[in-house]
Amino acid sequence: MPKHRLPPGLSRRDLFKLGAAGAALSAVPLSSAQAARKVPTKARIVIAGAGAAGLSMASTLAQRLEGATITLVDARQKHFYQPGFTLIAGGLKPQEYAVSNTAQYVADGVEWIEEAVAEFDPEGNRVVTASGRSVPYDYLVLATGMRLDYDAIEGMDTGRIGQNGLGSHYAGPEAAAATWGAMARFVEEGGRGVFLRPATEMKCAGAPLKYTFITDDRLRQAGNRGKAELVYACPQGSLFSVPIVHEKVRMLYRDRGVESRYQHTLTAIDLGAKRATFATPDGPREIDYDFINVIPPMRAPKAVQDSPLPWADKWVDQGWAEVDMHTLKHGRFDNIWAVGDIAGVPKGKTAASVKWQVPVAAEHLVATIAGVDSEASYNGYTSCPLITQLGRAMLVEFDYDNNLTPSFPGIVAPLEELWITWVMKTIALKPTYIAMLRGEA
Repeated sequence: MPKHRLPPGLSRRDLFKLGAAGAALSAVPLSSAQAARKVPTKARIVIAGAGAAGLSMASTLAQRLEGATITLVDARQKHFYQPGFTLIAGGLKPQEYAVSNTAQYVADGVEWIEEAVAEFDPEGNRVVTASGRSVPYDYLVLATGMRLDYDAIEGMDTGRIGQNGLGSHYAGPEAAAATWGAMARFVEEGGRGVFLRPATEMKCAGAPLKYTFITDDRLRQAGNRGKAELVYACPQGSLFSVPIVHEKVRMLYRDRGVESRYQHTLTAIDLGAKRATFATPDGPREIDYDFINVIPPMRAPKAVQDSPLPWADKWVDQGWAEVDMHTLKHGRFDNIWAVGDIAGVPKGKTAASVKWQVPVAAEHLVATIAGVDSEASYNGYTSCPLITQLGRAMLVEFDYDNNLTPSFPGIVAPLEELWITWVMKTIALKPTYIAMLRGEA
């Protein structure tokens, strides 16, 4: 890639600050007194899930509490840097870029039970692991992440990702690498590429959009854009939940020849015939493809969905935990909080949201232990560094009210395609993410 000059008004010192801070993972600052003071307690705290939210929560609580028993419960040995999946699927990073070991992020003094949670018993203040082990708690933090419900798509087979034009980068680093192989063949041969998102809430709603942009630019760089038709299908009536972002993406798709099809929900796929079936207001519609990037419905893990913890009147088919949108505290159980993808809040299923949620939930949990009140509040901050072409991206940051909330006003304009935002996405954010896991960001 050719060298780029820094944008006007951006010094190399600013660039360093961007790399160190990772705008999309901006911290919720605590005062120096809060950071230095440890609260003494004998509380037993169980954190269900050792992904980004769980590890970050464990590190934060270990720094805030003295004498607590903090226990992570999760069977996963490998940790996946999920923001890297689109980069792998776009041929921009190798498969190993997103893979590390969970053990290297478990804070000192934190116990790790290497089993999955099979049952939540909030009435009995305990969780039960897959082996039947009962783990009691005084406080519980739900950080289980979400479940990719590929079974909801008739005919889908994740074992065939990478074959015969089938892609699905959400399924993991290996699947992302296989998706890149399938997309690269499509770039060479042309045809129709189909991109989509599910009708459920989802992890990083910008990921399918940016992958469509990456495919478009790969075709252009190969000189084959004229050989390809690109279709983006979404169940909603818009491309993005924030109206101004929808309009920006809509115009970019129009200018780059991407056809947008609204109110289309993928229900079935014929992998042999390379045909996808979508539910629409006018009945089922079939779309033939040469390459497709399948994004499955996303729901709570079964152990959460089948427990008393989900909302009873919202997202009933998805199972997200019932929590206050500002404190992340459970609506019916006073000793439970939820952070990350599992939290049933209107927005916030990104790594950047985790960075803002964890300090708020931790502050309320610590305040409860100390017997004081906290005014810490999560405003719904969500961020998406939205790649629009290779070497350019938009930094889209917003809150519950769909207000744009730029971290670097005057330096990084939220709806401009900038090289510096590309640098943040491809270089700066991963070190900041790792610092977040260790409670250092």
